[in-house]
Amino acid sequence: MQISSQKKKTGVIAPKRFVQRVKKQNELFRSYMHQDAHEFLNFLLNELVDILEKESQVPKSSSETSSPSEKIVNGLKNVLANGVHKEPLVTWVHKNFQGILTNETRCLRCETVTARDETFLDLSLDIEQNSSITSCLKNFSSTETLNAEDKFFCDKCCSLQEAQKRMKIKKPPHILVIHLKRFKYIEQLGRYKKLSYRVVFPLELKLSNTVEDADSEYSLFAVVVHVGSGPNHGHYVSLVKSHNHWLFFDDENVEMIDESAVQTFFGSSQEYSSNTDHGYILFYESIAPTSIKS
Repeated sequence: MQISSQKKKTGVIAPKRFVQRVKKQNELFRSYMHQDAHEFLNFLLNELVDILEKESQVPKSSSETSSPSEKIVNGLKNVLANGVHKEPLVTWVHKNFQGILTNETRCLRCETVTARDETFLDLSLDIEQNSSITSCLKNFSSTETLNAEDKFFCDKCCSLQEAQKRMKIKKPPHILVIHLKRFKYIEQLGRYKKLSYRVVFPLELKLSNTVEDADSEYSLFAVVVHVGSGPNHGHYVSLVKSHNHWLFFDDENVEMIDESAVQTFFGSSQEYSSNTDHGYILFYESIAPTSIKS
């Protein structure tokens, strides 16, 4: 509303009312402590879903009555008085951000494969020094062996068995949000540490190793950057591609940057570096239709 009511075509708006609403809705953001951008993104998307779901339940006429609802993962199931279930509400948040992961577990005795699907709004990836998003995605979908104390209960064998487990992206989302896990708890230190690792994120990304059938192509259009050497302090800036130009946002300061400048936010190839500006959350948009089995 504030933006649409402005007479000027350019300018800056201080999001005071927005921040007040966020603090009112979630006590986590009421302090002046440094907050995590990924936690905020999750809160924002889920809060938007809740608001849209509540709006959809408002009766269109006085003769209609709303009834209790039962939440499901990233969706809503309305339970009517007569016991009839309505289809889960699909909001614009789901249409843009939601994908489907499938968790496959193969029993090594009978070879039976058990698959379980789950929805996601973003992917959190473990990172390694001098790596890339592609290699991080490969590790995300790598096969894990379940043995010893981690054996899998096979329904067909009716007993605990050794098994292989793998996570795949069954249905890629329109907007793929990738969260790089740069904050890691170090037991020896007894605290979290920021990983300044250099992780290359390409302008064009193919999901050829994780999707079941066809390749999915994505184009990078935004990056949230964490500036600072530790997890408990710092600053966030963002890079956004608009009308084929990259813009750098730092509070009220906005400037145009060259596309090649994006690579300066990959991270540091050495542990101790003066560069503390590291890509933290990546936003990719699908640029090609995919033929994924539903």
